[in-house]
Amino acid sequence: MNTWTPPTFIDKVYTPQLALLHRGKVRDSFALDAERRLIVVTDRISAFDLKIKTPVPGKGEILNRLAAFWFERTAGIVANHVLSVPDGQAMVVRECEPIRVEMVVRGAICGTLWRAYKAGRRTFSGVQLPEGLTENAQLPEPIVTPTTKDDSDREVTPAECVALGLVTDAVYAEMDRASRALFAFGTSFAAERGLLLADTKYEFGLCNGRLVLIDEIHTPDSSRFFDHEAWKASPATVGSYDKEFVRKWMRANAVDGRLPLDLPADVVRETAARYAALYQRLTGAPLTTDSRDPQRRLYDNLVAAGLLRDGYVAMVMGSRADLAHAESIAHDVRKYGVFVDLRVLSAHKNGDRAVAALVEYNHSLEPGCIVAIAGESNGLGGALAAGTCLPVINCPPFKDDADYLVNIHSSLRMPRHVPAATVVKPALAAQAAVRSLNLPRLRALLLREVEGVRAALASDDADVRAKGRGQ
Repeated sequence: MNTWTPPTFIDKVYTPQLALLHRGKVRDSFALDAERRLIVVTDRISAFDLKIKTPVPGKGEILNRLAAFWFERTAGIVANHVLSVPDGQAMVVRECEPIRVEMVVRGAICGTLWRAYKAGRRTFSGVQLPEGLTENAQLPEPIVTPTTKDDSDREVTPAECVALGLVTDAVYAEMDRASRALFAFGTSFAAERGLLLADTKYEFGLCNGRLVLIDEIHTPDSSRFFDHEAWKASPATVGSYDKEFVRKWMRANAVDGRLPLDLPADVVRETAARYAALYQRLTGAPLTTDSRDPQRRLYDNLVAAGLLRDGYVAMVMGSRADLAHAESIAHDVRKYGVFVDLRVLSAHKNGDRAVAALVEYNHSLEPGCIVAIAGESNGLGGALAAGTCLPVINCPPFKDDADYLVNIHSSLRMPRHVPAATVVKPALAAQAAVRSLNLPRLRALLLREVEGVRAALASDDADVRAKGRGQ
């Protein structure tokens, strides 16, 4: 027997209520307004600038919680973009102009730095390293090796950052000061918990001309931590609390130079365990879990924070000429506090856009319904219903009775296995769409409306009977 198992991770976030700004390697960003954005930290993982196909359940929540933990404790060193944390995997942040430079601070020679050093390099971003260093050894003092923020990060010198127009001299100097201060604080904080902060990266932006720390800070995705005792015992073989474990597995399992993008279950489990262990050691708090599915938890929390409505009705029109008809339905839907998404998608002309819209609707956090608005030969309702798990209601914009008589059958006779309903009157289509969402907050209201309609019908029936007896 086929059974469906709900997801236990967040891979991609979809909602028609918010404009998607960016879907990065790990984070999905949405516009809230001109000054704020919502960032959701998914359970995706990347390495070597590659997007790995296998998510790591729980990873996004650890990253987001840990970043929030550090942002709060370093606000006195440099301002950051955080406004609120409505969910374990989400932040509301200030809209900033990102600076296209990552400030990589290294206190030990590991990872890519060690591999380049071992191969003979001694100068990194203009910094000369001494001879005789060994893998994972602490450097005489921390060094800063900035990289460009491109699809593939490229190491540059401070002078090149300015020459490329990525940042001004004055702003770079401020970034350098802040990065060194953040690293010093992180190193001291970690040492008190028996950890060595080996290296990390910081990202900055400008908000009203002010330098602001953005993205994340001192997480396993951006930083490398060692257990201090294990590092002292064997620096070259010590394991780290970060995704270097994943990188090593990928390098060991490369085929003809191609790195694998699918992780086996044991690598996923070990990665999740390392992230969780670091969170607990740094924060001193247990990593509590929520019994809800992560996507349902995210939905509940975003609705509670007033960042999302609890449901939506998509008005999908065949042409802009149908807008007035769509707005008449939307007007009644909005009375219930339900979000309305208006789109023009022809069944014949916008195939690719229709597919993209259905992906968003089918995987949206919140419940939804689609009202298909197309006259004459209505292929739109059938095309939408054939590709979605949401209820689809046809409400064609008939010009007159003749148009109705000629074209109603194109909406009533849908193709086989295509469950699209048809409601002719716009006001009734709005009611049917809202009821299909089955939102708990609306049940009492809708029941009162039902009782009101029943009472009105009973009154009309009584009037008819009374008139009949009076004749």
